[in-house]
Amino acid sequence: MSPVVELKNVHKRFGDQHVLKGISLAVNRGEILAIIGQSGSGKSTALRCMDHLETVDDGEITVCGHKLDRKPVNLRSLRQNVGIVFQSYNLFPHLTVLQNITLALIHVKKLSRRKAIEAADRALVQVGLAEKRQAYPEQLSGGQQQRVAIARSLAMDPQLMLFDEVTSALDPQLTGEVLKVIEALAVKGMTMVLVTHEMAFAYRLASRIVFMHQGQVWEEGTGEILKNPATRELQEFVGNGL
Repeated sequence: MSPVVELKNVHKRFGDQHVLKGISLAVNRGEILAIIGQSGSGKSTALRCMDHLETVDDGEITVCGHKLDRKPVNLRSLRQNVGIVFQSYNLFPHLTVLQNITLALIHVKKLSRRKAIEAADRALVQVGLAEKRQAYPEQLSGGQQQRVAIARSLAMDPQLMLFDEVTSALDPQLTGEVLKVIEALAVKGMTMVLVTHEMAFAYRLASRIVFMHQGQVWEEGTGEILKNPATRELQEFVGNGL
């Protein structure tokens, strides 16, 4: 079976800045890959390339059967296959929770309003916010807003979920709320790639961990690489994080 995500010798530059320097990695169905590394190591850029929010300069990238290094890319189909959640919730403040979730279902997935509402309600149950369907974002805590953002992606019934530092703007209690939702998705077998600074969470949840350093995959393995780093760079990065 082909990997859900496969990057082969991927390079990405922003002007003179060489951000990704030939990274290669693969994620199989049902697998959870955590990408860790210092700020500026290229981890978020790698994740954004997986949703074609950034285009690659060299190398091959295939996500859910879509060849993202070739033109044209069917973005509508890709967006239906891949859900992505950022550290900023990106909710529309003038729309209710329900309206935020049904928007893409109606306009991108072309569901009827009734089917869209049914899908949205199922997703809200998954993230524990069924009672907030008519609330507006400003009436929610940061953790609740992030859970709505996750529900918005889940409602599209994606094959792959991407999470980019989704807890970095939250306090510890709200972080715990969001991580519980992600753990529940893992139990259900969702394929996920997480860029995270939550070392203990990555150790506990991830099938594999990739440590990126200076735009390269520096170390890769199970959670044991956090306990027994092979390189000085990972040893210094982990520090007392576990």
